[in-house]
Amino acid sequence: MQRIYLDYNASTLIAPEVAEVMKPFLTDYYGNPSTTHWAGKPARQAYERARQQVADLLGCDPEEVIFTSGGSESNNHALKGVFFALKEKGTHIVTTQIEHPSIINPCKFLEKLGAKVTYVGVDRFGQVSPSDIEKAITNETILISVMHANNEVGTIQPIADIAKIAKKYNIYISSLESRVVKVGVT
Repeated sequence: MQRIYLDYNASTLIAPEVAEVMKPFLTDYYGNPSTTHWAGKPARQAYERARQQVADLLGCDPEEVIFTSGGSESNNHALKGVFFALKEKGTHIVTTQIEHPSIINPCKFLEKLGAKVTYVGVDRFGQVSPSDIEKAITNETILISVMHANNEVGTIQPIADIAKIAKKYNIYISSLESRVVKVGVT
């Protein structure tokens, strides 16, 4: 029997071209990039080069690029970072009932610290209504977090419409899209 792997959402094979580029850092340049000794310097140079390349691609400063281990760490960083940075402005976060645990769990944690979180429902197809997102906004709302594509059923959320709402109210938006969290006033 030939097996078929269908869990690419959780983990995938490394693309051959990525493996080729990474090979020197697994065999020759393995030093900690945070150190200043001979083993760490080549890794640090590669790290800084990668940050610059990503910044150029995104049109931002390299200092704005933060590499994380994956989506869960990124989501934790984004949600908690926005909350702690803006809690003097407000403590309300809008998200959906169908978010990944890497969003729901930090929201539950932040609720223990005083955040108010609205979990907006979805329709029978798993899609959130932008108007429901807008209705959930208060003058204390500092962040809207909606996953772009549902990791279980694949529903694509109307992120462009939600981003317009966020811009209208000058609220940050976070969207999990292919394990990349984008945070910023749109």
